[in-house]
Amino acid sequence: MRLSWASRITILRILLIVPFVSCMLKINDTEQLMRVAMRHAATVIFLVMAFSDALDGYLARRNKQVTKLGAFLDPVADKLLIASACLLLISQRGHVEGVLLPPTVVVLIIGKDLLLIIGFLIVYFTTSQVFVAPVLIGKIANNLQLIMVGAILIAPEVYSFFPGWIWVLRVLWWSAAGTAILVTLIYIRNGSHYIEEYEQGSVSREA
Repeated sequence: MRLSWASRITILRILLIVPFVSCMLKINDTEQLMRVAMRHAATVIFLVMAFSDALDGYLARRNKQVTKLGAFLDPVADKLLIASACLLLISQRGHVEGVLLPPTVVVLIIGKDLLLIIGFLIVYFTTSQVFVAPVLIGKIANNLQLIMVGAILIAPEVYSFFPGWIWVLRVLWWSAAGTAILVTLIYIRNGSHYIEEYEQGSVSREA
């Protein structure tokens, strides 16, 4: 089967995570020039991936090429990117100078994704069906996380003319954490309702 352009872009986004991580691991190098160059490179790669997130969805809808593969790969790419970025931003080697993402925020964001994966598996093994029902708040949460990471990456430049940038970052990362909690609760509710409806339907068919 020939891959659509939307799926190709999504796969490219997944592949770009490797050079992104590689650059992030060098942003605290001993040489100042290397630190700045690697952070700028990581920022550019991140922006390309963030833009591709919007582009692949647009192409899939415009060309009417929404596929099961694309519906699976797109959230996987998002989760891999956000998880790798968050883990790097709280690490000694990958954090941006002057900014350290609170571990609580990272736990809530990554914990949300882990719970959603567990929930997906529970629904699948209970109903033998794949249940993927995106909600608007989920997209908002994802966009907030992307903006948060991008804002942290450019923080050293912004600090030079706007010292209050740290307050913007705090609003962003706690908003991202809050929406992650909300998304988790909504998906738990939706998944529970889906299982209940499936079981009620099974009982009706048997009767």
